Amino acid sequence: MVEITRRSALAGAAVALAAAPVTSASAAAPQAGAQAPGFYRYKVGDIEMTTVNDGVSAMPIDDGFVRNVPKAEVNAFLESTFRAPNVYSGPYNPVLVNNGRQLALIDTGTGEAALSASKGLNGRLLMNLAAAGVDPASIDLVILSHYHGDHMNGLIRADNSLAFPNAEILVPDVEHKFWTDDGEMSRAASPRIEATFKNARRVLTADVRKRLRPYAWGEEIMPGVTAMSTPGHTPGHTSHVVSSGGQSLYLQADVTHAPFLFARNPGWHFMLDVDPVAAEATRRKVYDMLAADRMMVQGFHYPFPAAGHVEKTSTGYLEHIVQWSPVL
Repeated sequence: MVEITRRSALAGAAVALAAAPVTSASAAAPQAGAQAPGFYRYKVGDIEMTTVNDGVSAMPIDDGFVRNVPKAEVNAFLESTFRAPNVYSGPYNPVLVNNGRQLALIDTGTGEAALSASKGLNGRLLMNLAAAGVDPASIDLVILSHYHGDHMNGLIRADNSLAFPNAEILVPDVEHKFWTDDGEMSRAASPRIEATFKNARRVLTADVRKRLRPYAWGEEIMPGVTAMSTPGHTPGHTSHVVSSGGQSLYLQADVTHAPFLFARNPGWHFMLDVDPVAAEATRRKVYDMLAADRMMVQGFHYPFPAAGHVEKTSTGYLEHIVQWSPVL
């Protein structure tokens, strides 16, 4: 009996390749050198959802990346999940909600100007909307979850014109009051938080402000979409529940960032959480509910297509990303 080992199999393959005749049919095709457009559709009852990827970030992991956990422990966890250490690669995933009467975009990504600044790594929302057959002028509502740049910068194009010229812009009232308050800006606890105040003023141009409408927690802001109070990541951070036909989806924005870090380790305090203690309390409350109710969740920083379910474990929560389907 001949024993086939990995080494003998590889050696045999090499011999076979060397002996194969070269024909014109074996000439290599040119490499594409580009990724496919990033959009994915699914249904919640009668509501059509479209995840539209804006690209990814690449953030170095230092000792402050997780405030209450040393860098070595974070890197060890990354490596245990087959990810490279010392860098956090996180996707940005705005989502379209089409209820048949209105088309809404929830969060806007990093903005058109980021496309060149990041050398194509992010700022891809408008490109992927076009690939999905969506004209920005056809969007009726833009709904923001909070005022961090990766969620609001896409309101304006690189020339500061409106990216969605016909859309009403809905913002959480608590969030808007906080980031536009000069007194709060004077008390900013860190340069990073001060920069968020300044960026909000940059993005909220006169044209944007003309279209703003604040909304309250608990309000149904469009048919089938209700705003949920999830503070901590920012003071007015807001999630949304989409409901139709007996089905529901929890659009969690940044209740967690990368689920492989902050859902599996809900006690870890991410550096971008304005109030990390409140953010952890919110995270545990929301994820206990998601696991108990088996509700689908859409995460802005989840791996594309950014929708799935969560399972409660002995140490945290485990994400299960939806299986790709070619039909709705």
